[in-house]
Amino acid sequence: MSTSPTTIVIVGASRGIGASLAREYAARGCSLGLLARSEEALAALAEELRAAHGITVETAILDVAARDTVAPVMQGLMDRLGQVDVVIANAGVLGWRKAGDGNVAEDRRIIETNLLGAITVIDAAVARFKLQKSGQVVGISSISAYRGIPGSGAYSASKAALTNYLEALRMELAGKGIGVSIVHPGFVKTDIGPNMDKYPFAADPDKVAKEIADGIARGRKNIIVPRFPWRMVLPVMRLLPDAVIRKVF
Repeated sequence: MSTSPTTIVIVGASRGIGASLAREYAARGCSLGLLARSEEALAALAEELRAAHGITVETAILDVAARDTVAPVMQGLMDRLGQVDVVIANAGVLGWRKAGDGNVAEDRRIIETNLLGAITVIDAAVARFKLQKSGQVVGISSISAYRGIPGSGAYSASKAALTNYLEALRMELAGKGIGVSIVHPGFVKTDIGPNMDKYPFAADPDKVAKEIADGIARGRKNIIVPRFPWRMVLPVMRLLPDAVIRKVF
C-alpha cells in the first residue's frame, strides 16, 4: 500500500494489541471500526478516542466463535464506514494445557477462536475488498507459528495454521488489488495472559502497535514485532535444539 490507510477495521479491539492499535490509528487521524465481545470495554474505548482525536469511531459487538454472525455484523459495520482500507483480524485467546490431561475441549476452544474465527473474519473482509477492488487484510499470528511453545501446543498450532492460510490467501489474491499482511508478534505485555512480562523480550503494546501500523502502511507481507530481537531470532528458532526451547519458554 503506497499511502497511509485512512479507514481501519479492528476485530478484537477492546484490549491488548487491538486496543493499542486503535489508539495508534486514532492518533494518526484514521476513521475506525472496532469490534469485540465486551460491549462495555468497546464503548469506553470508542468514547476515549472520539474525545481525544475527534475521529469517526463505529463499533459492533462480535464474538468470532459465533461464526454465523461474523459476516453480517462486519458487513453492517463496514456499510456504516463506507470505503474500508484495512481489516485487522486480531481476536484471539491464549491457552496452556499439558497433553494427556483429557481437556481437549480447551484445545478446541483455542483453535475455533484463533483459526476458524480468524478465517471467518478474513473471509468477510475479502468479500468486501473484492467489491471495492482494493483493501488490505491483516492477520495477527505469533512467533509460535515458527516454533511450537511447550505447554501451548493448541495455541502454537492455531497460529501456524493461520500463517499458512494467509500465505495461501496472498497468492490467491495476487493481482486483485488486495494486499495480505501477516503480523508475527513476540511476547507483548498485555492482560490477554498472566505474567506476560516474565517471557523473553516482552514488549510494550504501544511500541508494538506503532511498528505494526508502520508495516501495514508500507504493505509489508511479514511484519515481525518488535523488530529487535525477533527479526534476528525467528529465522534460527527452528534450528534450535528442543532442550533450548524448553529452557527458554
